Amino acid sequence: MLELYNTLTRQKEEFVPGTPGYVGIYACGPTVYGDPHLGHARGPITYDVLRRWLGYQGLKVRFVSNITDVGHLVDDADEGEDKIQRRATLERLEPMEIAEKYTWSYFDELQALNVLRPDIAPRAAAHIIEQQVLTQELIAKGHAYEAGGSVYFSVKSWPDYGQLSGRDLEEQAAGARVEVLEEKRDPRDFALWKKADPQHLMRWPSPWGEGFPGWHIECSAMSLKYLGEGFDLHAGGIDLQFPHHEAEIAQAEAAGHPFAHYWMHHNHVLLNGQKMAKSTGNLILLSELRAKNEPMYARFYLLGSHYRSVLDFTNEGLEAAKNGYLRLINAYREVRRRLEYAPEGHHQGLERAIDTLEHDFAEALNDDLNTPQAIAALFEFVTELNKALTEKPGKGSLARAEKVFSELGEGVLGLFPERVLEKQLGGELLDGLVKMLLAVREEARQNRNFRLSDQIRDRLIELGVQVEDTREGPKWKVSL
Repeated sequence: MLELYNTLTRQKEEFVPGTPGYVGIYACGPTVYGDPHLGHARGPITYDVLRRWLGYQGLKVRFVSNITDVGHLVDDADEGEDKIQRRATLERLEPMEIAEKYTWSYFDELQALNVLRPDIAPRAAAHIIEQQVLTQELIAKGHAYEAGGSVYFSVKSWPDYGQLSGRDLEEQAAGARVEVLEEKRDPRDFALWKKADPQHLMRWPSPWGEGFPGWHIECSAMSLKYLGEGFDLHAGGIDLQFPHHEAEIAQAEAAGHPFAHYWMHHNHVLLNGQKMAKSTGNLILLSELRAKNEPMYARFYLLGSHYRSVLDFTNEGLEAAKNGYLRLINAYREVRRRLEYAPEGHHQGLERAIDTLEHDFAEALNDDLNTPQAIAALFEFVTELNKALTEKPGKGSLARAEKVFSELGEGVLGLFPERVLEKQLGGELLDGLVKMLLAVREEARQNRNFRLSDQIRDRLIELGVQVEDTREGPKWKVSL
């Protein structure tokens, strides 16, 4: 039984899909005006594991994650320049060139992190009509008003505004900025449609004149379009809880469309004690990490802390994640290697370890997607596996061990893509070549030609092949 912390109710709840056997998930994607950083990866990796876990349990998942390519202004509210247009001015490109450039940068980095592509990745600029229709519905129901070519949602007209964040309407009024647009009836009101100034490049015709959609309306319109009313789960960063997600709920439900039943929010990734953010430049780009490290180290690092906890990035933490990851994948490699020549039969100790892993792993992920505990279960399994390997377990148990590595380690946690396994395992050609060199080295050692033996070992190390001499003969592995 999967239990998730529902931000809307502020408690863990059993996750029960509205339609048996089917789950609809909407996750807020990026505003594409710069290359993605490590903080951008936490949400996609978290919800990727959720999606994989639900699929592993036999559920059909439709996963929708948007691309914001218009409407997100620099102050995250209703004033200022569009973030994409500002970047376009700096790079002397068209705004849609910027959107294309950084959309594909985002997807490329997520692919390197082994994140499954969304089933649907709708773009705000391609759903202007849907946003206008929803805006018209709100005007017709008295929850929005036109002023000077812009349209604003009337927060006062919707008493439930604040239910997700727990903010009181009167407290919001007291804390609102004094300097607000004069055309707003209430400083808390937010834009559904904005009139385009003469210098604004991203603009569309509308019943209220040429303009562009507000930031919040896109996600309400697109999630309802592709997942339907009362869809199962909405996910995103904790910084989007207010006002973005709060506004999403108000826009949809005030227009008469039941919205998401469950809400998940992942916490920040920090650098030097501050949130990673493009706006401040306090960040580590995913491309920079990838240039120096195997991307799976970063995925493993992020999954090593609970999604609702703050994660403060350090190089030491990443190095520890690397070492832990290599321990797991080398154990997986050893299982696959031994399967080639293992005798038939089973090993009771290894069978018990597999049973324990399957139980503990499921218990961890069913407890609000506790990936650190799921990883801990994998490490405990590897400890028992290594003990069993000294007793040369039979092929039956090794096949089960390979299966749990494949289904849980890769299929659910997404940690062992074939790309990395091939690099680690080397493939048949590399395996044969290394074994041939190790045989030559072993012969040189027996002939006391230690100079040649050491030369072969040192050259293999330079090429990234680590050699370990054991009682059973030399063993090797590739360093990622």
